[in-house]
Amino acid sequence: MMLSEADLKALQAAKNILENPGLAAQLTSVVGTPIQAGLKRLPAKIHQRLGTVLEAVLLKVARTATVTMTENFEDTPAGKPHNRLHTLGVVVSGGVGGFFGPWAMLAEIPVTTGIIFRSIADIARSEGESIKSEATILACVEVFAFGGKTEGDDAAESGYYMVRAALAQQAKTASDFLAKSASDKAAPHLVALIKRVVERLGVQYTEKLGAQLVPVIGAVGGAAINTVFISHFQAMAKGHFTVLRLERKYTQEIVETAYKLLPKRG
Repeated sequence: MMLSEADLKALQAAKNILENPGLAAQLTSVVGTPIQAGLKRLPAKIHQRLGTVLEAVLLKVARTATVTMTENFEDTPAGKPHNRLHTLGVVVSGGVGGFFGPWAMLAEIPVTTGIIFRSIADIARSEGESIKSEATILACVEVFAFGGKTEGDDAAESGYYMVRAALAQQAKTASDFLAKSASDKAAPHLVALIKRVVERLGVQYTEKLGAQLVPVIGAVGGAAINTVFISHFQAMAKGHFTVLRLERKYTQEIVETAYKLLPKRG
């Protein structure tokens, strides 16, 4: 089965996003100087605690962030994802973190991550996903892994489908257990997936914190940096859930083959 012209165009747009995240470059543009200057100012204890904080936050939001969201996309007031509303939320939290310094930035992470997760779920819903299903929640968690690399990655290992393949076993195990039980028994399997995601997400949060610590950034800079940060994940979510929508229509094998044959642009 061949993809329709419209679906092929949508897949190309998704690939343009997913293979060209450029978060560090965007942050550098906002800061006006390489973010390495800020990374040198990042306290070692914050760097050490970042992974633990992110794991705890993702575990919590994966279970609670979509509880108050309506299932049907048509029921949303605007009839489209609330990207601007979610962006405003992280702008405020970023401003507070930027004003009060490094330790406030660490405390800001749960708020920012929770808002970003809801925004990702909102985009998932707009692409036809059921935000009450375990599979969708896990797919939302996966979005945090896109656009970030571990130290051992090379170009071939950081592509969209390669990242999905790396997370596949943990995602399947977590999905199977969550489908059977919503109790704490499922936690170890969800934690295993989150640990793999945080390996990549930690790189992106480190870049964000480094950018916020560039001298003279402060509250205004913190807000601008958070705008770039949530926009990055909103773009990754749009690309990811476009691909998943097409996979539901054509099968993963067909869409993955077409994806790999499309040129890398951007």
